[in-house]
Amino acid sequence: MSLASPLRVLIVDDEAPARRKILRLLRQEPAVEIAAEADGGESAVAAIKKHRPDLIFLDVQMPGLDGFGVIQSLNTAKIPLPRVIFITAHDKFALRAFEVHAFDYLLKPVGEERFREALRRARIQHEQSADGFASRLGAMLEQLQREKSLPDRLLVEEDSRGVFVPIKEIAWVEADRNYVLLHCAKKTHTLRSTLDALQNSLDPKLFVRINRGTLVRLDAIRELLPWFHGEYKVMLHDNTELRWSRRYVTQRPELLKLT
Repeated sequence: MSLASPLRVLIVDDEAPARRKILRLLRQEPAVEIAAEADGGESAVAAIKKHRPDLIFLDVQMPGLDGFGVIQSLNTAKIPLPRVIFITAHDKFALRAFEVHAFDYLLKPVGEERFREALRRARIQHEQSADGFASRLGAMLEQLQREKSLPDRLLVEEDSRGVFVPIKEIAWVEADRNYVLLHCAKKTHTLRSTLDALQNSLDPKLFVRINRGTLVRLDAIRELLPWFHGEYKVMLHDNTELRWSRRYVTQRPELLKLT
């Protein structure tokens, strides 16, 4: 009976100590061949083209071309994607995307038990080539690009000068013809925009449209009170009372699931 081919692995990290640790852990594993190491995104793309590894341990945060840039470069060049285990420091966008799209990742500093479990799953997935890996990876990159382009503040004009309003300070937004009113704790700001346009630029994980003329930041909600015909009263922490219409309740049913 012939033995299975070893898993050919590429290690990509701009920090030499991090590469050495992954290399040490891999050398303790059976049926693993170190194809190459790379200390940056550009050299990683070149190594992938040359060695065609089965698996990459890929650092996300690197100067120049980062880990996600490596994946995008391979997609652009139409180079088949190997399996990837991402390595990252705490990055809220990346961690959420990994979990939503079911990708393995290792948090720095890399723990040995977590490493072994991730490698075990990678071996299994390598043998199951038709599991939609490439399409899931593409969907994750699209999500990350979309989320990282979301603003964390809005520029409004007041008294002929520009003022930045942090998104986290906005409790709710009210439509006012060709303008919107940004209700914050201490002040209400006026922004020239439609509510639809503003909603499209805000993170749906932070804001919910509760009726035709109102957006609310989820963290600003103190409680929801069932009302008539499937509607809700929305009580904010500042005691503002708003109405969540049935039409808009049906657009975000996941928010009303009890956990």
